[in-house]
Amino acid sequence: MTLPQTGPIHCGPSGWAHPQWQGLFYPASRSKDFHQLAFAARFFNTVELTSSFFSPLRSEHSRLWSYQVRSNPAFQFTARAWRKLTFEASPAPQEISAFREGLRPLEEAGKLGAVLLQFPTAFRFTAENRTRFLHLRRELRSLPLVAEFRHASWMEEDALALLIDSHTGFCNIDQPDHARAMPPTAFLTSPIAYTRLCGRTFSGPYRYTSEDLEDWAQRIRKSSRHARRSFVVLANGAGPHTLVNTFQMKSLLGLATVRAPHELVRRFPGELGAFRPDRPLQAGLFDTVAA
Repeated sequence: MTLPQTGPIHCGPSGWAHPQWQGLFYPASRSKDFHQLAFAARFFNTVELTSSFFSPLRSEHSRLWSYQVRSNPAFQFTARAWRKLTFEASPAPQEISAFREGLRPLEEAGKLGAVLLQFPTAFRFTAENRTRFLHLRRELRSLPLVAEFRHASWMEEDALALLIDSHTGFCNIDQPDHARAMPPTAFLTSPIAYTRLCGRTFSGPYRYTSEDLEDWAQRIRKSSRHARRSFVVLANGAGPHTLVNTFQMKSLLGLATVRAPHELVRRFPGELGAFRPDRPLQAGLFDTVAA
């Protein structure tokens, strides 16, 4: 693998349509042309698509989402691969085709940064699973793939070599501890670096401390040093701490201006005291504000 120079780092949350964010991240008073995703693109340069894990995306949705983030030229989506492709041994050709078709508008708009293959915890590095992985990689050729393995056997030298040879990124993950759990890593196996912070509890939201985030920021700096593009996704629940931790990580990584929605800064002055509160949204102003 030829290592490029450091490219942009994209940092954002997993998902954006969380009810708990209403009145905290999204303004309580909104104009009728308000769109949550367009608002999120003012503050983040990526969002991980979560619905794609449960079913293929509808092309009209992908096309609409690409349009809604148009005010942020740097914005790139990542998408979780449909679970049928990674949790079932032999997905049907029509299922693979349906998944790819749903992503196509994002690809055509230049807004698809990475596709995350999430394998189950029990998916170990074995000869059978190696073959299964390579088959899926061939079926999804040309897509910018990243693999998330939760079993530590995928840290073995042969496993990492497999990812390098197949041009597949390695998802560095923070997760709850369990037997043979993948520990914190800073691997780079393709031009795409990917870090996903999922929290350390098996249920409910998780709040990362400043010290936790700084530890991961150091790993992110290492893995992104020679990446063409890096993604950092906070997936530690749908509550307010995911938002707070995402802004904290942006600040640690020195990404753009340190501003956040006014109400979020007001509610979390300790964590976000260094952030400039963004002015409340005004009717008619939304589509003219740069991300």
